[in-house]
Amino acid sequence: MNTPVPTALLLISLIRHSVAREVNISVSASKILGDLPPVARFFGCDEPNYATYPDGRAVLSHLGSLGPHQTYFRTHNLLTTCDPPSDTTPHRLKWGCTDAYTEDAEGRPIYNFTTTDLIFDAYLENGVKPYVQTGFMPKALSTHPDPYSFDFDGGASANNIFTGWTNLPTSWEKWGELIYQWAKHCVERYGAAEVESWYWEVWNEPNIAYWNGTEEEYFMLYDYAVDGVLRALPSATVGGPEVAGGASGDWLGLFLQHTLTGQNAATNATGSSLDFISFHAKGSPIFINATDSVPGHLRMNMATALQNVDDAFSVVQSFDALNRLPVFIGEDDPDSCAACSSPNVDYRNGLIYPSYTAAAFTREIDLAAQYSVNLTGALTWAFEYDDHPFFDGFRVLSTNQIDKPILNIFRMFGMMQGTRLEANSTGQARLEDVLAHSVQGELSDVGVLASMSAERDKLALIIWNYHDDALPKPDAEISLRISDVFPGRAAAGLTHYRIDETHSNAFSAWLNLGSPQDPTQEQIGGLKADGMLQMLHSPSTLKLKDGIADIEFDLPIHAVSLLVIE
Repeated sequence: MNTPVPTALLLISLIRHSVAREVNISVSASKILGDLPPVARFFGCDEPNYATYPDGRAVLSHLGSLGPHQTYFRTHNLLTTCDPPSDTTPHRLKWGCTDAYTEDAEGRPIYNFTTTDLIFDAYLENGVKPYVQTGFMPKALSTHPDPYSFDFDGGASANNIFTGWTNLPTSWEKWGELIYQWAKHCVERYGAAEVESWYWEVWNEPNIAYWNGTEEEYFMLYDYAVDGVLRALPSATVGGPEVAGGASGDWLGLFLQHTLTGQNAATNATGSSLDFISFHAKGSPIFINATDSVPGHLRMNMATALQNVDDAFSVVQSFDALNRLPVFIGEDDPDSCAACSSPNVDYRNGLIYPSYTAAAFTREIDLAAQYSVNLTGALTWAFEYDDHPFFDGFRVLSTNQIDKPILNIFRMFGMMQGTRLEANSTGQARLEDVLAHSVQGELSDVGVLASMSAERDKLALIIWNYHDDALPKPDAEISLRISDVFPGRAAAGLTHYRIDETHSNAFSAWLNLGSPQDPTQEQIGGLKADGMLQMLHSPSTLKLKDGIADIEFDLPIHAVSLLVIE
């Protein structure tokens, strides 16, 4: 006997489909816009030690297998000092430590890279390379070391974390020598060819409380660190400055000018080596109609992050000698604090996060093309936390080895390779409108990104239905036409992947189980399967006529489809 559908759910379904929005998408396989930059393969976190734990290794193994392009990982606290007796758990929120540098009673340096080795080993064993951050200040080198370690409670304010590790070094020469010894050790352990393939950057967000010094003092920090790396490996790739807030006023421009014409504090030469440029961009979600008793509904704000990107690209473009260098958005996220939790951040568990990422990353690629900037990476600041409840609301990629939907958008991006194709959607918001107002009007953003493999035997399209508001919206009825595809062939293979409420979504599956915090092994096995990228339907044969293919399907709000035709 069929189980009756509840009247309310049936009514919602009827309403949703009765007002579905028709969207026409066209893709020309013969119109190549240029190489598609594989930006969605960079990740990071505050807490380096988690990489050595079983759950961390599990996520790293997934990141290392995202696609043919190399994945990289950036983390804070690689040089932070473990600070007993309070520092008994180095794997805690917004903290990590390695004891890479201490001093003896006479103030002589003691170098110990055992823990950093374990972290880098975990990356490399899982197919991930380090995007090395030289930071933060070891306690023995800090001009004001106490207080040093801290406990962060996951609250909205993180102001209590900026302790002794943010301060200037007691000796610039000792700081530079520490970086030299570390880079030299990495070359000896992993080989010059391997370390040449890493990125080395200096500090994090030095324009805010992460650096308790002036901008000019950061330039000194940069000069000494870069000199240390290059003394150990002259062919290493070095860069920065990882500023918060895009260009951050004059900050980025002054730093770039320093690398060209400033006096190098470490060498007394003019300028400082710079092989890549990095900055950060964050969205700014809020809650609409919230009261003391009602949380209201979540509204994302992609425009804030895109304005950061626009500002930074404008500055980079203005430097003729630097504007073709690789550019990294070194933290590129919908909100500011991954380790800050709240009962109202379920978007991190569900569909808004991946659909936001698809829409935002595509706009950033568009902005890079507009500015002729060499966008090389958009780094997602999210990893995992061991020993935390299932789906606890932190911004992470997985929970207790169960992948969240967000990880599947990167699996989709991993299948996009080769060249970008011309693609148009009648439902896609204009770049300038999203840059100014985000996606907060009546209509959702139904957009498309298309690619063709170098061998021209695989066409892939990501199509999303995004809106800033975490509210019900109509489905999009997609009519997709692809022209000039595989001329002379009568058919091609079609695989349609989907992230929605019932596909590639372990969170909705967990909710359907009653949100258990002690699931059975059988339930865990099912949730792990639900967390992987899934097909909307079985692979099928797509008919082609005169190089034209027509496909129709519905796309719910905040859902994402990947169509692979080969």
